Amino acid sequence: MNVPMQSIEAESLIDISGLTVRHGGNTILTNVDLSISPGEIVTIVGPNGSGKSTLLRAIIGAVAPATGQVRTGDVRIGYVPQKLHIDPTLPMTVMRFLGLPTRVSKAKAIDALSEAGVPDIGGRQMVDLSGGQFQRVLLARALLTDPDILLLDEPTQGLDQPGTAAFYRQIEDVRARLGCAVLMVSHDLHVVMGASDRVICLNGHVCCHGTPEIVASAPEYRALFGTGTAGALALYRHHHDHSHDEDCDHDHTHQAAE
Repeated sequence: MNVPMQSIEAESLIDISGLTVRHGGNTILTNVDLSISPGEIVTIVGPNGSGKSTLLRAIIGAVAPATGQVRTGDVRIGYVPQKLHIDPTLPMTVMRFLGLPTRVSKAKAIDALSEAGVPDIGGRQMVDLSGGQFQRVLLARALLTDPDILLLDEPTQGLDQPGTAAFYRQIEDVRARLGCAVLMVSHDLHVVMGASDRVICLNGHVCCHGTPEIVASAPEYRALFGTGTAGALALYRHHHDHSHDEDCDHDHTHQAAE
């Protein structure tokens, strides 16, 4: 069942309506509706090939819709890509990297690194960073725009579980301090759903959406990821200081797995 998304609100940062994306002869996304409100953390989950990264690329204008609209207005967007390759033979410090392609002041770069949780690595070479440090530098780069919303495309790919959990805690801290919204794609189902206000399950179209508990109990989600994910989710879930209206029809309560 394709559960309809929440109605588009005037104060939304991003409004997507009827989005269909095709590549070659393949349809990647079909009739996707999505609205992101200020300050919320929204996570997109789905199997490989479900169109998650394509959705983010459509938002930043890197992919043209076949039909539908993506409306962002004057919203400032900070984008953290899924992968970024830097030639290991190229000497480049973190500060130099943050100043490309547009120069930024040293103070602004240091502030961004501090917000990303790595205030003391500005003089390090990019090729010498650990995976977690590299991802936080990419986060700092995205924060240089003073974004209204952060788009994160599987930002913890390649990190171990402690590194993944620490990165998502940092994202929550950034949202709390800066008040920006966050839209992220992830395959780290348990941890990331616990860090989210709202979850969207995508498989070429929106299968279901709502709070993490609602989505984890939805039959569409369980059909894609199995029933074991719902119980484990409670181990990671905590409460935020605000709530969002939901449109899913499912109303279930979970207990932590023993």
